[in-house]
Amino acid sequence: MSISGIEGVQASAGTSYLPAIAEGSGGGAFGASLGDALVNLQGLQSTSGALAVKAATGSLDDIHQATIASTRSAVTLELVSTLRIKGVDAFNEIMRMQA
Repeated sequence: MSISGIEGVQASAGTSYLPAIAEGSGGGAFGASLGDALVNLQGLQSTSGALAVKAATGSLDDIHQATIASTRSAVTLELVSTLRIKGVDAFNEIMRMQA
């Protein structure tokens, strides 16, 4: 059994892990990027869950795929959570400046 690099895991999942950012489309691009990131996170979590079930039932040949998918999902969730917190903080700061 050979160990594939991260590129092999990305190819097997069939998804890109970075949201596409439309250039020059104004403020809508930021909202679209956040929406794409949430859809991407949901896909990562479902892939991680499916691989975890396969690993638990013994039908997964390479346990590294499940471990990498689980870690990628956890890190992405932490990133999205941090971005949400920073966005709320920025909004509150703007509201405070207007008062």
